[in-house]
Amino acid sequence: MKMARRIAALFALLLIAGGLSAPQEALRGKDFVAVCGDSITEQKQYSVYIEDYLLMCQPADRLRVMQAGWGGEVAHGFLPRMARDVLALHPTVATTSYGMNDGGYGPFVPDRGKLYGDTLKAIVAEFRKAGVHLIVIGSPGVVDSNTFRNDPNAARVYNETLGKFRDIAREVAAAEGVSFADVHGAMLDVMAKTKAKYGPAYHLAGSDGVHPWQNGQLVMAYAFLKAMGCNGDIGTITVDLAGGRAEATEGHRVLSYANGAVELESTRYPFCFQGDPAVPGATRGVIEFFPFNEDLNRLRLVVKGADAAKRYRVTWALSTKEFAGADLAAGINLAAEFLDNPFCEPFQQTEAVIRKQQEYETSLTKVLLHMLPQYKDAVPDEAEALDRIAAKAIARDEALAQASAEAIVPVRHVIKVEAVP
Repeated sequence: MKMARRIAALFALLLIAGGLSAPQEALRGKDFVAVCGDSITEQKQYSVYIEDYLLMCQPADRLRVMQAGWGGEVAHGFLPRMARDVLALHPTVATTSYGMNDGGYGPFVPDRGKLYGDTLKAIVAEFRKAGVHLIVIGSPGVVDSNTFRNDPNAARVYNETLGKFRDIAREVAAAEGVSFADVHGAMLDVMAKTKAKYGPAYHLAGSDGVHPWQNGQLVMAYAFLKAMGCNGDIGTITVDLAGGRAEATEGHRVLSYANGAVELESTRYPFCFQGDPAVPGATRGVIEFFPFNEDLNRLRLVVKGADAAKRYRVTWALSTKEFAGADLAAGINLAAEFLDNPFCEPFQQTEAVIRKQQEYETSLTKVLLHMLPQYKDAVPDEAEALDRIAAKAIARDEALAQASAEAIVPVRHVIKVEAVP
């Protein structure tokens, strides 16, 4: 172990000596994640999905998330306000999502690209100075190939521009030694696949061609969560039919086992999906086209002692499906196989609390903290009172974040495995 630490330290020193940054640390317990961006961030949808995941799926202990989106913003608009509106809250992790407005909604202009790249470098430097240990630069997403200006050619031209801004963001991330989320590539791929199945009216970048509904926002959240290093292990439940016992990994506790039925209490949730699959305002239809469940949402059931030549029924709450014994022995992903499951209702209830918290954060960052210097200039003799108001506003956000965390309640559920006669 000591030798491994020495090698890691030597590697970091060599990187720094060569003008490169040492690898970033992954998410760690008690991290505070600031989700920064333009109006797509201010929609409070992919940022809510990120907080859903980080709180309920628990890739690290006691995480906190806030959103700091600002409609119409460009990267060089965020740079001068980030200290006042974001860094004043002391985040330890930050994601950025700029480029949609920076590109100008037309053909690529090199000067715009240079300004974007230079500004991203400056943003990274400011985050580092403030002690942010994990920085994720997100690329812009896409405009919808049908609904953007109702002109597929205009959409093609601007997606080419956004692709070049994606490349700039990736180059900056590599040069600065920070993480990169390829939102553009993920959305472009999924957009083509979903339209092939559901038709051109199924938009992935919103009815206005720019602001995604729930389907596209889930793709965005996926890209950022992957870039943050989330590994997707929600847990494993093992049922031993021959041995007459069951066990579970951290976040899941076996309460009882009898005759193939295991009762559990879980504090770590799988990510849950909702809505009509054919509707853009839902998350169920889009998950077929990118590996959210495979990469980020694995709640595995492994059945020992199952006869490979037989089939078995697995019942989870009110849903029952059949599986080959060999598949159960290898393990199935309950989160993917059972979209209707015992976690859906508590997941939605917790998400409602999270959304209330993020709604407040829009006024906190865009109005209260942002306008504070102007208030002080207008009434300098009330500076101390204004500081007290700001402190109380920040304390309220902390209380709302705590309420989001406390909304996650243990879920009792039963999984039953029985051979098909």
